[in-house]
Amino acid sequence: MYKIRTLNSIAVAGLRRLPRERYEVSSDISRPDAIIVRSADMHSMEIPESVAAVGRAGAGVNNIPIQALSDRGVPVFNAPGANANAVKELVAAALLLAARNICSAWDYVRGLDTTSSFLSTAIEAGKKQFVGFELPGRTLGVIGLGAIGVEVANVALALGMKVVGFDPKITVRRAWQLSSAVQQVDTLDRLFKKSNAVTVHVPLVETTHHLVNRDRLALMPSNSVLINFARGAVVDNDATIAALDSGQLHAYVCDFPTPDLIAHPKVVTLPHLGASTTEAEENCAIMVAENIKDYLENGNVKNSVNFPEAVMPRADAWRVTLANANVPNMVGQISTTLARAGLNIEDLLNKSLGDLAYTIVDLDGPVPDETIEALRRIDGVLALRSLGKPIS
Repeated sequence: MYKIRTLNSIAVAGLRRLPRERYEVSSDISRPDAIIVRSADMHSMEIPESVAAVGRAGAGVNNIPIQALSDRGVPVFNAPGANANAVKELVAAALLLAARNICSAWDYVRGLDTTSSFLSTAIEAGKKQFVGFELPGRTLGVIGLGAIGVEVANVALALGMKVVGFDPKITVRRAWQLSSAVQQVDTLDRLFKKSNAVTVHVPLVETTHHLVNRDRLALMPSNSVLINFARGAVVDNDATIAALDSGQLHAYVCDFPTPDLIAHPKVVTLPHLGASTTEAEENCAIMVAENIKDYLENGNVKNSVNFPEAVMPRADAWRVTLANANVPNMVGQISTTLARAGLNIEDLLNKSLGDLAYTIVDLDGPVPDETIEALRRIDGVLALRSLGKPIS
């Protein structure tokens, strides 16, 4: 019986992927085999030694101590692309909110005296304050062409916009999904110069902190729009407010309220609604539950942020998996240790990602306890799991 601890409410559609006859799922399990989390901050919590995997029912993993878990040989899974449509729709809405001054116009109407005989006059007089602009012919800059960025770029084209994109690490899969009409640029400065609106879709890491800053905002045409449904700190708020005050920016629409942003009349800030749709929550929960299940039962790794992708079909064999430092002769030492136990390797997969490597070994017989311990003692082995034969 596998034990799964949930740190947040997880969509039932995802939890259903964990069969009750093999999985116990609860928020108060003390020694879980895996943890599934959404927004809970795991940096300050003590993660039990029993934990073999962590799954984030979403894309961002800033709330998870990735390095500490990597050092223990624990994979962290996420759900890339599962919320892409939800965020794409919100970005499209943000473009329209900003272009047509919809929120400020709504606030104006809600503040009118509905009992006044001059209500119609006030409505007609007020609309002059909220003259907007249309999207066709304007250029949207998309920073980050992953699952979300590609969908945003394609929908902006459908709205009649020109689109430029920046992502030096775009994958072949995403490149195939991206419309050929999207112009890719090789520097962020060039993207900002070309764009009447910019939207960011990158994780928050050291190199993306304040990626949108004073110097880059100054490159944009006047009365431009900035959209941020990625992470708050990707944008320098002080620089953005200064750009709004000077007229460099027409509007800033984001998902990360702070007191200074809430108070600014040119800012529309939402309560982190990016992936807040029933469909997105279900998609994320399903994807992460499937990933956790496949890892616990078969040792396969897919959609991990710290482990290499490693998927090997299961035969009718005994399986062992090892997470280890990516150093020479690890596979040789593993093979030698298994050979000493008289075990024949039927299949083997070894993958690496940076300083970490992951090995899946299928064998023709059960692995004795003393052999398991010998494998654990190999210098550089971080975690080892003996999975036995496939579950029928």
